[in-house]
Parts: sequence; C-alpha cells; structure tokens
Amino acid sequence: MTLLWLLGLVLIVAVLAWKRSSLLNACVVVAAYLLAMTLVGPVHWLLDLILWALFLGVAIPLNMTDWRRRSITTPLFHWFRKVLPPISDTEREALEAGTVWWDGELFSGRPDWDRLLSYPQPRLTEEEQAFLDGPVEELCRMTNEWQITTELQDLPPQVWDFIKSNGFFGLIIPKEYGGKGFSAYAHSQIAMKLASRSGDVGSTVMVPNSLGPAELLMQYGTDEQKQYYLPRLAAGQEVPCFALTSPEAGSDAGSMPDRGIVCRGQWQGQEVLGLRVTWEKRYITLGPVATLLGLAFKVYDPEGLLGGEEELGISLALIPTDTPGVNIGRRHFPLNAAFMNGPNSGTDVFIPMDYLIGGQSMIGHGWKMLMNCLAVGRSISLPAGGTGAAKMASMTTGAYARIRRQFNLPIGEFEGVQEALARIGGNTYVMDAARRMTAGAVDLGEKPAVLSGVVKYHITERMRQCLNDAMDVHGGKGICMGPKNYLGRGYQSIPISITVEGANILTRSMMIFGQGAIRSHPYVLREMMATQLPDEQQAIAEFDRLLYQHIGHALGNAAGSLLLGLTGGLLADTPEHLGRRRRDRAGGGRASRYAEQVDLAGYYRQLSRLSAAFATLTDVSMLMLGGELKRRERLSARLGDMLSFLYLASACLKHFHDQGEPEEDLPLLCWGVEDLLVRIEQAMHEVLLNFPDRGVGMLLRVLIFPLGRRLKPPSDRTGRHVARLLMTPGPARDRLLEGCHVNRDPEDVTGLLNDTLEKILLADPVEQRLAKALRSGELEDAEGIDYLAVAAESGVISPEEAKLVRDAREARRAVIEVDDFSKEEMRPAPAA
Repeated sequence: MTLLWLLGLVLIVAVLAWKRSSLLNACVVVAAYLLAMTLVGPVHWLLDLILWALFLGVAIPLNMTDWRRRSITTPLFHWFRKVLPPISDTEREALEAGTVWWDGELFSGRPDWDRLLSYPQPRLTEEEQAFLDGPVEELCRMTNEWQITTELQDLPPQVWDFIKSNGFFGLIIPKEYGGKGFSAYAHSQIAMKLASRSGDVGSTVMVPNSLGPAELLMQYGTDEQKQYYLPRLAAGQEVPCFALTSPEAGSDAGSMPDRGIVCRGQWQGQEVLGLRVTWEKRYITLGPVATLLGLAFKVYDPEGLLGGEEELGISLALIPTDTPGVNIGRRHFPLNAAFMNGPNSGTDVFIPMDYLIGGQSMIGHGWKMLMNCLAVGRSISLPAGGTGAAKMASMTTGAYARIRRQFNLPIGEFEGVQEALARIGGNTYVMDAARRMTAGAVDLGEKPAVLSGVVKYHITERMRQCLNDAMDVHGGKGICMGPKNYLGRGYQSIPISITVEGANILTRSMMIFGQGAIRSHPYVLREMMATQLPDEQQAIAEFDRLLYQHIGHALGNAAGSLLLGLTGGLLADTPEHLGRRRRDRAGGGRASRYAEQVDLAGYYRQLSRLSAAFATLTDVSMLMLGGELKRRERLSARLGDMLSFLYLASACLKHFHDQGEPEEDLPLLCWGVEDLLVRIEQAMHEVLLNFPDRGVGMLLRVLIFPLGRRLKPPSDRTGRHVARLLMTPGPARDRLLEGCHVNRDPEDVTGLLNDTLEKILLADPVEQRLAKALRSGELEDAEGIDYLAVAAESGVISPEEAKLVRDAREARRAVIEVDDFSKEEMRPAPAA
C-alpha cells in the first residue's frame, strides 16, 4: 500500500508537469495529496516527514519570487552569461533571420495537430494554373534533354527566347513591375514540372526566382533600383546571377576575402563616393550569360569617409557585367550538366554607392539580407527540383517495371524490385508533402529559416535514393546514354543539388539543429537575449521569468515522454476529425480491408510521444554540453534528424488530410510515416548510445523508451501495395505524379513509355488468354509460326485483339531498346 501511495504521488507530479500546471496550482495539489497520505495512508511517519521536508524545501522558495530571484536566479544569470558561447555577427544574423513556424510546435513537445490541419491548403489561382497548363507545358514539350546536354551543351536559342519572352525570370516579381506576382506554391509547381522534364531548364528558371537580385531588390532595394531593374528582370532584358561563394570561403561565407574599399572615384565624368571592389567567385549559376551580377563582399572604410568604424561588414551590390574590370563569361562543367555556371572576378572595380542593394544605408547588413532571402528561396527551389526528379523516377520506373518482362512476368512482380519501387513511391510521397507544406508556409508570410534547411537536405537526399533505386530497376536501360535514356543525366547530376545552397553534410551536422535548437526552441533564444539587456535588474527579472517557464517546459516534456511511452501514446491528443471518422465507421461507414487496419490516430499519438522525447533530449543535451554541442557534430546531426523526421511525418499527415484522406493513398502514407517513425526512434537510440555522460544517457533511456523500442518499419505488404500503385494507372498514381510533366506522345522519350504502358494494360487480358491456350495445347508456339495469326484464325482471339497484342509487343520492344553509336559518332566534336 505504501508503494501504491508513492506511485500515485509520482503519477500526480508527472501529470501536473505534463499538463503544464502553474507552479502554485501544482504545489496546492501535491500538498493536498501529501496531507491525505499523512492522515489516512499507511506510510511510516519518518517517510512522511522526509516527503514533507522535500516538498516544502522546494515549494516555499520557488513561490517566494523576490527570494528566488535574489538567491537562485541571480547567480544562475551571471553563470549563464559567463558560459554562453560567443556568437559571431554572422551567427547572430542567421539566428535572427526568418521566422519560427511548425518547428516551434515540435520543439514544444506538444504539437497542436488541429492547428496544423487548419492551415489552408496551398492552391493555384486560375492565372497560375493557366501558366502551368500553357507556357510551362509548352516549354517542357520543346525541351530535348539529349540535344541540350550533348549536342549543344546549352539551351537552344528558341528555348532561351521562350523563357525570357514568357516571363519565366519574373515569376516572383510583383505585377506592378511587370512580373507574374505568383505565389510561392505556384513557383514551386513550375520549378517542379520543369525539373521533371529537364534539370538544366529547371535550374535556369529556378535561380532568378530564388536567392538572387530580384528577391533582394523586392525586400531591400531602393525605389529607384526597383523601378529600373525589376521590370527589366521580369521582361528578360536582364539575366541575373548572384555571386557568394569564393575559393577560400564556401560554407564559411563569413570569412570571404572579397572586399570593397570606400573611396572617391570618377563615375560618368564626375567624382563620386563609391567602392573599389576586388573579388573572386565561382560556381555561379547563370554567371556566363548574366548581364547583372549580384555580389557579396566585405566593406572597409580605412579613411573614415563614412565617419564610422573601419570594418563595416558584408554588403551586397548589383553590378552590370559590362562594367569595366568585371571578368565574367567562362564556364564550369558540373557533371556534364548544361545549365550555365561559371566563375567571375574583378580587381579594383570602381562602383558608385547607388550600386549597393538598398543604397549606402544597407552597408554591413548583407548577411542578414542573404539569410532572410535564403530562408524563402531554399524552401522552394531545390525541394521543387528534387521532388520533380523523384516524380519522374516514380512515373518512369513504375511504368518500366510493368512493361519489362523476365521469366514471363513483369519485373515489378518480383519482391526485390517491389522493395525498390516502394522506396521510390514512399519517398516521393514524403517529398511532395514536405514541399507543399513548406511552400504553403511561405505563402502564409513565414520565412522558415530552420525548416528550409530541413527540406533542402532531406528532399535532395531522398531524391538521390529515388534515382539510385530507379537506376537499379532499369539496369542496362539506365546506364546506356543516348536520346532513349531518360534517367542518366538526372543520375549524373545528383551531387549538384546535394552540394549547393549549403552542402548537405554541413546542413545536417551543423545547421538544422545548431540553428534550430536556439531559433525554434520556445525559450533558449529569449533567455540569451535577456542576458544582453543593458539594465541588469530588468535582465534578471526577464531571465527569471523565462528560466522557470523553461524548467516547467523541460519537466513537462520529460513527464510526457515517460507517460506516453508507458501508454503507447494513448494519452496524447489527436485531431478532432479522427473521432468523427471513427463514429462514422461505427455507424456503418465502409472502408477497404487495408484501410480498416490503418490506425491514423496512432500515427499522431506516436508523433506526440516522440516530440516530447525530442524536446527532452534537446534540453538535456543543451544543458550538459552547452557550446560544445556545436563541435559534437554527429550528436547534433542526429538531433537534427529527429526534428527533420518529425516535420516530414507532420507534412505527410497534413498532405493526406488536405487531399481528402483518400483510401487509395493509404499505402503511400503508411510507408512514409512508418519509415519516418522508425528513423526517429533509431536516431534517439544512437544519441543515447553515444551520450557523453553514460549515467545521464541511461536515465534518459528510461524516460524515452520505458518499454523499449517498439515501432516497426513499413511492412512488405505495404511495400507491395505501393509498388503496384506505381505500376497501375489510377487516381492514387495520378495524385502522386500531380505536377510532373507527363507526355503521351510515342515520339517522345517518356511519352513512348506512357503510351506503351496503356497498350500493355489493354493487351494484358488477351495475353492471359493466349498463355492459357498455349498451356492447354490449344495453340502451338513453334519456330516460324505466327501464332498470333493462328490464334486469330482459329477464333481463340479476334483479329482486333491480335493487333492489340502485336502493337503492345512492338511498343514494349521499343521501350527496352537502348542507343548505340558508330565509331565516328563516338569521337569528340572538334573544339569550336
């Protein structure tokens, strides 16, 4: 009985912590329980005394605000300010850039699922849909990847003209400046469709609409700069590029050696105040054809001409590429890709002050400007490109697996191939869900700095997995380059998206959690800012308020992790509509056999449990390691993986809800969410195995896995459903491929594939009858005998059915053909 009373006390404290009860209310409830235990419980008086002493020793000081602030908070305040790791200017600006959105909910440990599902579904306007159905489709149709990448190593002149004249460079520029004024979601849809057809065309259109002069001008440009440049950019009269990366400063952009010296110089016949800029940049997309160069460099004022400090910080300028001294036009050759990319440089190039984006007043604000724009651009361009490539892999590999036969079966019926198809389809579903949700957040006015890193890293990595699996399924068809190969160039180009806009290794190991733990945590950044307040008494008061809220937050998440772990998440809240759906089912609503076995509410409960566990691990890791966490990159990477997988799983559930929860899509949802849940548990397991303090790691394991690791990866059955979904045209496959360029012209490389799939499926019932006739001896398949003609003559099948089968077989043969070349054709073309 004593043990039961003690367990009851622990349970009450845990529930109060998990429910975030106020300190005073919690103390009242615990005191009432202790009083009841003292009066009627069987607990020994000595244990009673110890419990009361512990309770009063904590409750009284904490509720005496002045005493607490003087005796506890003030020493902690001075210690925290002393041990707080130094934050560089670039780090500070990165932390302050962008906004916190759903990542804040995940760090809270108690995500509000109804809030997530209430966010409006991103939709296209009629004008945006018309642009996708018109110019975007036309651009896809006029694109020949083999011609671009092999014959020309450039876009054909007519494609360049079409892009410029149809406003593809002005998608994000407001209509008042002649642009399209499209939403972030429309921008994403356009980039995705183009990338599903050609990575080179996709990259050419993405860059001017992502991190570049247009975005920077819209946010920070002077009125004169906007009025002059934005209409020219929208009309394609200017081709922009933006130069950030230097040979000695890639990921560490803060150490860039490129500099501009404030000075006076001659400009258009007059002496003006300006900058003499020296730089060397590389990897700059559109650089070789750009007419307008965006440039990042550090500004110095050694003569004090601006009346302030000598080192003024990173600044941004727009420089016409015909400015004397600008060296630009040479090309890099990134993995045989044909999109324009190259170096540029300049030595002591004089520019007037009005070339600075935002004018002279924006000197030194360049890094913050870049971080704010990157939070938006990185949320759209590469996630759209990666998802487009994955959708193309899903479309082509699903069709090829149904068309190609071995051992008298479509290869998609073999379990090894189905495993690869399941990964392609499941990953594509996850990628598309995350892409849509993040673009939707941008349209809601968010600048998701942390989540942009999440989708950039994980979508490009899953794209890599999709294309690797697609190549495995295609075999020799995938590795022989030529006009008939629709996979090879995308496969070759995988490392490009992995490398740019923050290399993936850096993004995972340093940026996602390193930035997110401070930026998205409900208290850490505010506590850091409190220590910087000039009035110490005000700073201590603010720190005191935040500190005890933070302690309550940490205790609540620890309690929630334990309680939800013990109950399998049953105590967690789930969206209201799931309760209505259960009632509908109980009232006789029908569901498929597969759908009956899917526990949607269970996914939400497990994510709530894992969110609480993640929040607990975050607080303990930051408390134990402090600034050292920046150097423990593998630990930081795993914590970042937890945040990322929580976000991706949230996006899957949101996507499924937004599409009306179609039962046909359940295999895709189940594969995606179950894969992510298992990965979260695995990342937590690895953190605990490698936690610096073994004792603390063991205690955390009890809180996080009180009943052990119990989640399972997607079943073979689910994988089989996903594979067959990719091989069979229907509503679920159409929704998965929505936004991908789907060509049905048999003269086109992917159109032949789609046309053949339809022919194969139409001929399949006839093929089955023929096979039955052959097995029974009714037909003979002997050498020299056209048994299709014999079958038609004998009445086994009709002449029309014989033609249907013959056409399907000829189309199948055309699909599996690969290119070959003469010795002369294989010789390199002579240099121009």
